[in-house]
Amino acid sequence: MTSGAHSLDRTTNPELWAYLESLRVGEILTGKVAAIERFGVFVALDDGPAHPLFPGVGFITVPELSWHRIEAVEEVVEVGQSVACEFLQFDDWNLEARLSLRALRPDPFQEFADRTPVGTRLAGRVTKLLPFGVFVRVADGIEGLVHLTELTWTPVENPEDVVRVDDEIAVVVTEIDLERRRLALSLRQASPPG
Repeated sequence: MTSGAHSLDRTTNPELWAYLESLRVGEILTGKVAAIERFGVFVALDDGPAHPLFPGVGFITVPELSWHRIEAVEEVVEVGQSVACEFLQFDDWNLEARLSLRALRPDPFQEFADRTPVGTRLAGRVTKLLPFGVFVRVADGIEGLVHLTELTWTPVENPEDVVRVDDEIAVVVTEIDLERRRLALSLRQASPPG
């Protein structure tokens, strides 16, 4: 055994290595939620071997659980629940299959972008004020930024001079960046200069 090896090496776990190496990116795997941790979820895979250290060979990180921001893993899954996940990669340090639950569900941002062209006027609720602008929720799980320069036709220094959190406002979609999952909005374009 080399000094860099650990207890999960190929010679002590040949069946597990062979199983994990046989998986292909994008493959759908099923299993049961074996344990919930604050950093993610262990999944005991239906057709996989047991893991020597962890409650399951599959692992879903918190961001891969849902397209929406979640406060607690239990909002999405519970121990004992059957799940179908997409295989993302073989983590050969921890000897686990990294999985995604959200990959098998429609991406709400993509769906929003498909049905909402740039220039669309929407109603939204202000969720957060920052020095450079405000975030506005325009659909379930979809928030966009109204940059400070897009708040009014005349320059303002502070967003709170124009809006407050929970204000209902009309905005216009000015940009949809699918790759970075960002939505740019304008309050001033929703109300002509007066």
